[in-house]
Amino acid sequence: MDYKHLIHTIVDSFVSDPESILIREVSDENKNSDLTLLICAPSDDIARLIGKKGCIANSIRDIVSIAGKLEGKKVYLKFESFEGEDKKVGE
Repeated sequence: MDYKHLIHTIVDSFVSDPESILIREVSDENKNSDLTLLICAPSDDIARLIGKKGCIANSIRDIVSIAGKLEGKKVYLKFESFEGEDKKVGE
């Protein structure tokens, strides 16, 4: 399954500039069946994707997690701003 395309389909309608969204796979040698995807965007767009109390981020995680279960994978999403901030906005 193309998780990046699935995530873009979901998040592009929430952000002001869909072209600024960067989704990349974070490799982990210890977990063969697990997949971690990092979603990077400007801080305003990350705030929109996370939502109040993280409700939008949790909904996106639920959808992607269900898609992963169809293939027997656990899919994790991390959200990060790339505007000079080193801390993660939500996990």
